[in-house]
Amino acid sequence: MRGRFITFEGGEGTGKSTQAVALAQRLESLGLGVTLTREPGGSPGAEIIRHVLLSGAAKPFGPDVEAMLFAAARDDHIRCTILPALEAGKWVICDRFADSTRVYQGVLGDVDQRFIKALERVSVGDLVPDLTLVLDVPVAIGLKRAAGRRRGKNPDRFEAEEFEFHHKLRKAYLALAKTEPKRFAVIDASVPKKTVAKHIWDAVNARLEPTKAPARLEDVAS
Repeated sequence: MRGRFITFEGGEGTGKSTQAVALAQRLESLGLGVTLTREPGGSPGAEIIRHVLLSGAAKPFGPDVEAMLFAAARDDHIRCTILPALEAGKWVICDRFADSTRVYQGVLGDVDQRFIKALERVSVGDLVPDLTLVLDVPVAIGLKRAAGRRRGKNPDRFEAEEFEFHHKLRKAYLALAKTEPKRFAVIDASVPKKTVAKHIWDAVNARLEPTKAPARLEDVAS
């Protein structure tokens, strides 16, 4: 029995990583196998590319090259981490996935959508998340959270962008979510963390029914 694939998306400081961990823990409490991962990264090869991307080393080459690097990292991530986990019946929780490239490089970087789709055909193929949770907060709140999280460290390649970039980013995510309402769920992440976690769980439980899933692979055969 194939596992479920849930992705988290959203701008900087929306709490994706925190909520991804919380969801993984809740699913594990039900006895489900869970793989928690992230992008860029999530596999040895992809983690190397992560450093190149977030350090800003690839920025001078333009968004087209960044999109190709994200696709290369994603290909390794899928082959080494995501597909093996799904085939083993695990639930995969991923902090960012292909929608990030669609928004960051496709919309904000103005990379040709035909090129974005071609990269997806090569790196992603038929793999589509069962549910994508877009965590949404006003830009000022998100950037303030991101700054607090860094604790004085320099912002990464994307956190360092101007306010207008993040404003457009938020709009792009909300617009993308409207194109596939069956896959996307937009979550107000400006409220307390526990409330956000509850809304996420409500969305997951309503759409994927984890409480009805077999707790172990042996349950499938019995």
